[in-house]
Amino acid sequence: MSKSVSVLKIVLPLLLGVALVWYALTDVPLSKIIDYWKSADKTWIIFGAILGLLSHLSRAYRWRFQLEPLGYDVKLGNSIMAVFATYLINYTIPRAGEIARVSILTNYEGVPFEKGFGTIVAERIADMIVFLGIIVITLFLQFEFIYAFLTERFNPIKIAIALSAFLLVFIIVFRIIKNSSSKWAIKIRDFINGVIEGALSIFKMKKKWAFIFHTLFIWGMYVLMFYFTSFSIEETRNIPFAAVLIGFISASFSIAATNGGIGSFPVAVFAAFSIFGIAKDPSYAFGWIMWASQTFMIIIFGGLSLIYLPIYNRKVKEV
Repeated sequence: MSKSVSVLKIVLPLLLGVALVWYALTDVPLSKIIDYWKSADKTWIIFGAILGLLSHLSRAYRWRFQLEPLGYDVKLGNSIMAVFATYLINYTIPRAGEIARVSILTNYEGVPFEKGFGTIVAERIADMIVFLGIIVITLFLQFEFIYAFLTERFNPIKIAIALSAFLLVFIIVFRIIKNSSSKWAIKIRDFINGVIEGALSIFKMKKKWAFIFHTLFIWGMYVLMFYFTSFSIEETRNIPFAAVLIGFISASFSIAATNGGIGSFPVAVFAAFSIFGIAKDPSYAFGWIMWASQTFMIIIFGGLSLIYLPIYNRKVKEV
């Protein structure tokens, strides 16, 4: 059963990605996407890719803050190449990149696997907190617009009932887990406590403010990368910043749906931009350009990282 589940975890995202690629290119032909690419301002695309590159470099530098209290002074080169390898490998097998990232430090820096993996869990918690913050800020700034959009398409009473039902179920489940002595309830409580402990551990590290700065910088670069790349297409050049934020949030969720957002990224961008009345063709075109530029950058630097890692570490040992 476990092997079947593992296979499904690998195959299903790939199949979903292929299906969404087919759907997106059926909705807007590839020839139109190519036309938009030809007429796009490549300067903004390159600038967006540079911002994405800076976010990845910052992530690699931030990782060292977490490893230092554990007693490991990891070389920046290994940290950078491990991060790029992570993103590249995640395009093949979902979340396999994180395993590879830790394994690289285990092989070349002697960091125990479980400790390295723990630091990644902690940084994901920090990333999740910032991402949720972006969602809250977006909802706060655009509450009236989003509320009007939802009420136009959905019955407000039904929305209120659904939210109330969700809250009621959450409270019931929470109380059951809190008071139950069953094995699964204990495991869930331990997991939640571990997540909370991991999040709070960020504030206990020596360079916590540097860690927080880099976390905010990483996500700031993500948003700006999305924003400035929108300047590359004439039809998306003057879209409201609210559309950029909602498009960014939607696209971020799409990356978790398929390997690296294959197929799902442009569909998610179109779904978000359509709320603001932005035409279908440029929305899809921007989604494809945004995804392709970042993917190309990951393929280049991720591939070079995998090739150069053994060479780099052999040279370090010789010195």
